Amino acid sequence: MTDVMIGVLGIGGLFALMILRTPVAFAMLLTGFFGVWWMDGLRRASAILFTETYSSVSNYNLIVVPMFVLLGNIASEAGFSRALYDAAHAWVGRFRGGLASASVIGCAAFSAVSGSSVATAVTIGRVALPEMKRFGYASGLATGAVAAGGTLGFLIPPSTGFVIYAILTEESIGRLFMAGILPGLLMSVLFIVAIWVVTWRDPSRGPRGEAVPFAQRFALFLKAAPLLAVILVSIGGIYLGMFTPVEASGIGAGLVILLALATGKLNRFAFTKAVGDTVKTSAMLYMIVVGANVLNPFLAITDIPAALGHMLTAFGLGPYGTLVVILLSYVVLGMFLDGLAMLVVTIPIYYPVILGLGFDPIWFGVVAVIVIEMGMITPPVGLNVFVVRGVAGDVPLATVFAGVVPFLIAMIVTLLAIIAVPGIALWIPDSMFG
Repeated sequence: MTDVMIGVLGIGGLFALMILRTPVAFAMLLTGFFGVWWMDGLRRASAILFTETYSSVSNYNLIVVPMFVLLGNIASEAGFSRALYDAAHAWVGRFRGGLASASVIGCAAFSAVSGSSVATAVTIGRVALPEMKRFGYASGLATGAVAAGGTLGFLIPPSTGFVIYAILTEESIGRLFMAGILPGLLMSVLFIVAIWVVTWRDPSRGPRGEAVPFAQRFALFLKAAPLLAVILVSIGGIYLGMFTPVEASGIGAGLVILLALATGKLNRFAFTKAVGDTVKTSAMLYMIVVGANVLNPFLAITDIPAALGHMLTAFGLGPYGTLVVILLSYVVLGMFLDGLAMLVVTIPIYYPVILGLGFDPIWFGVVAVIVIEMGMITPPVGLNVFVVRGVAGDVPLATVFAGVVPFLIAMIVTLLAIIAVPGIALWIPDSMFG
């Protein structure tokens, strides 16, 4: 049996384990360990397991994960996320579809502190969905806006998706963070355009809210301003070169804790819960990195990435034709796997192919994250859809999936724009890092 065939069997076993609901981290770890054992013996497999586990958990750059997760959890427990939504609601709620637009704006703002798609959808959904229901919004538009808006947490920095991509490819976390800013803003604008189109065709789906006096709007903006200031300090500090992403994560988490304590919005119970949730999320992400780093040597030994590159080249599709094939494979995988699983399983295989085709790896990181985001709102998995449906309670799952269709179109438009104009993703990091 050839090495490539062993690799194919290993990947098949990996998917079989995930279909059997084995956590993705352990599925990768088991596949990598036993695959290397089969090919190079137990001693080599044991050495890889121990060395990769240590090097993964001791990776200095991974500190950004627990720090930014803690930042988002503290902001949520202290009620700062509600302040973001209330401010957005006050400014745009009086327009047709305004509450749905406020949900998208709230998701975009909270994404800049949470870095998590699911956390963003849950946090804003708990605040926004009852309000939209009270004002008579169509269930599909309301839940669709929150589910799609939540995906911004995977794109707008500090994105856990970019952190994992950077660890797997040894690219710069700072460059990836900066590359996600303009695409994230573009997608947010297109989501609001999608809401406008839906409510223009049927105004009853998103009635106008009550007009809020300017003084009250300004007061609500000031209430949200401290958290916005934390976002500007964290992300702006990276842009200005004042500190690294790791330092930015620590400064952001420290500032939001001080802010919560100073305003009296953080008691011992809320702080304990935020820390506990941070530990759980961080442990899961660290295990995924460990699993990926144990799987990667197995894939390298079997020459799967090289074989895939040769196969795609043999098709004669050219760079962009090959890129289309890769992106379509993400669409198919998105029907069965969640976002992080897709990222950690595919990047070690596709990354060498992308480099061989001459594409910018930072640009591809943004493209891959957007396609993975699409998988978060498409059936049958659609993790964000299930999460939002759980928050909404009485809305049928089919209604939520139907509601995300206009936003899915907006995501496709964003993806095509970035493929056609790579500068949308690369202009900021190139201007910063040269």
